[in-house]
Amino acid sequence: MSFAAGRKRGLTLVEVLVIIMVITILAGTFVPAATKRKQRALRIQCVNNLKLAGLAFRVWSGDQTPDFPMQHSVRKGGTMEFSSGPNAFRHFQVMSNELTTPKVLFCPADSERNPATTFDLKALPGEIPFTSNSNLSYFVGLDAEESDPQRLLTGDRNITNGTPLKDGVLELAPNHSPGWTDEIHRKIGNVALADGSVQMENSMGLSSALTNAPAFTNRLQMPVLGQ
Repeated sequence: MSFAAGRKRGLTLVEVLVIIMVITILAGTFVPAATKRKQRALRIQCVNNLKLAGLAFRVWSGDQTPDFPMQHSVRKGGTMEFSSGPNAFRHFQVMSNELTTPKVLFCPADSERNPATTFDLKALPGEIPFTSNSNLSYFVGLDAEESDPQRLLTGDRNITNGTPLKDGVLELAPNHSPGWTDEIHRKIGNVALADGSVQMENSMGLSSALTNAPAFTNRLQMPVLGQ
């Protein structure tokens, strides 16, 4: 056999194109599936965060009075005076003992917030103190009470009903259907109710759940960024 005959034949242009097409098809099949699995994993972590946050509210309530910190003045250990403006983080800050770590107040799918690592304002080098809404992914239901289990207690900050905020507060009235923006979970979100349960809903499910609830307005203090 001659040297020329023994050489390995190179791929033809057609074969190269076929290989590229196969790789493209495989990528189009597996990459979206992997992305969906990742998104679902992030939503599940967010649900777990909200369960812990809801539990912290209930433990604080049990230790103090039957109400949540939003219903108590600062001099009584609550946060009533902070129920407007860029102060949503303070309702969680007062529950630092119950929450243990501020990491649960950050949704892992939230690319516009930064997780804090400690509630201690005298943070050690390398630590990030929980000091503003920039460390918070969740709203606070100002009117939430354990006696009204369907009230919104907390949830993803991308909730909306198309109306403007009033000094950092979103009012979800019965005549304005709520939904989710495309931020965080891509028009899906999680809410924790006053009874401690957490629900993962799309915009239609959220609207249906609140429509079927008693006719009251949910005032939500959003984690707006300060000036």
